[in-house]
Amino acid sequence: MKSIAVFCGSSNGASEVYIESAKRFGKELAKRGITLVYGGASVGVMGAVADAVLEEGGKVIGVMPDFLDKREISHQNLTELIVVESMHERKAKMADLADGFVVLPGGPGTLEEFFEIFTWAQLGLHQKPCGLLNVNNYYDPLVELFNHMTREQFLHEKYRSIAIVETEPDQLIESFNSYEPPAVKTYIKNPDQT
Repeated sequence: MKSIAVFCGSSNGASEVYIESAKRFGKELAKRGITLVYGGASVGVMGAVADAVLEEGGKVIGVMPDFLDKREISHQNLTELIVVESMHERKAKMADLADGFVVLPGGPGTLEEFFEIFTWAQLGLHQKPCGLLNVNNYYDPLVELFNHMTREQFLHEKYRSIAIVETEPDQLIESFNSYEPPAVKTYIKNPDQT
């Protein structure tokens, strides 16, 4: 795995554990020679993970929409900053650059990015691993929602496994290394199937 896209908050969160875990994840990426691809901000969890990679001598690529770059929140010390026109272009560019996707704690924007990339995996548009770093039990309600969707048959079990959930950075990356994508979803039934 050469690069991982990280979706996460531009806020620090209520507990220092969120910033600390972002730093630990960034250090783990740098230690393994994995390039960080992220939203390009210098603030919050986003800034913490980027700073940690850079401090350890790693490579960081930021992808920032023009309107946010003009607000002066872009990180000024990245290996590379790519400025795009829109949020849609940002997600597409990050998806192109990444070999996998990790979600650290964040708000609605973070979840929107995760759900889009998860859906793309479910539809077979990519075969890259998608993981949640479940820091401080932050994503427990989301994990339970996935389990509920599966029980209620709105999410097939084989697609439920797309969301890899771990509490430690090294465990998550190791799970990525052994990830096998599910077969592509289809609605067409073979005439021989019942």
